[in-house]
Amino acid sequence: MIRMRRLRTKEAIRSLVRENHVRREDLVYPIFVIEGEDIKNPVDSMPGIFQWSIDRLDEELERVIEAGIQAVLLFGIPAHKDEQGSEAYNDEGITQRAVRYIRQKAPELLVIADVCLCEYTSHGHCGLVCGHEILNDETLELLGRMSVSLAKAGADVIAPSDMMDGRVEYIRGALDEHGFTNTPIMAYSAKFASGYYSPFRDAAHSAPSFGDRRTYQMDPANGREAVRECENDIAEGADIIMIKPALAYLDVVKEVSHRTNYPIAVYNVSGEYSMIKAAAGNGWIDEKRIVMENMVAMKRAGAQIIITYHALDVAGWL
Repeated sequence: MIRMRRLRTKEAIRSLVRENHVRREDLVYPIFVIEGEDIKNPVDSMPGIFQWSIDRLDEELERVIEAGIQAVLLFGIPAHKDEQGSEAYNDEGITQRAVRYIRQKAPELLVIADVCLCEYTSHGHCGLVCGHEILNDETLELLGRMSVSLAKAGADVIAPSDMMDGRVEYIRGALDEHGFTNTPIMAYSAKFASGYYSPFRDAAHSAPSFGDRRTYQMDPANGREAVRECENDIAEGADIIMIKPALAYLDVVKEVSHRTNYPIAVYNVSGEYSMIKAAAGNGWIDEKRIVMENMVAMKRAGAQIIITYHALDVAGWL
């Protein structure tokens, strides 16, 4: 008889033969920065997550550094929004100032800047709008301007999340033209039109004012198309590719990991986070056990980088 259980008898031997490990170095913690002063707004649909004004950002940065997390992903919430999302590429915009602040206060942190217009537009869509059509090619210039502006502010990594066709190539060209040839792009390559994003839209004030995002984000039913999206972004110059959301799309992560040797990130999104927090708050699940099981699942599927709102907790449990 083959006795597979021999290697499960004690934690010491289980640890020796364990195939996948989660490390603090794998984690990226999202931070929401909002215009104003003395602001620490709780996001009701995301327990433990806050909107921070820059003058109080030290509180969050201290938690991140003490936890041993090395990277943050920034989202800015401006006071002014318009149809062109002009605050997105304003060198004195909320996100640009937050990047500079973190560079000064915590230079050891890797700062990843999300690039998308949805938080900055009055209509809440990720691109320019004509009637009810989201314009692709006309949006690319603004994404390029936003990327260059954030790189000038000191962002280490540019992360376009808009899902416009051709935006990685355009952003790569814009960064190179302005001397940022060494600034990597982490592309939201396979970003699905998912119901798991709802709490994020509370946090980032980014819900669309009409329609939805299905004309540019991916159909959740399509796996082969997701692989093509990743391959296209690599061909256009992406340095890291991302699948978002994480848990419902681990089959895509696995397939992409088999098809490419590029670094893969996953975004363990707000809805995934909030469901666990709600269930744990009601005593229905063991939060630590469930979260760590999810983290390992993402690594097992092939992700090297995990963007997660659980990052501070996970770092403490490791």
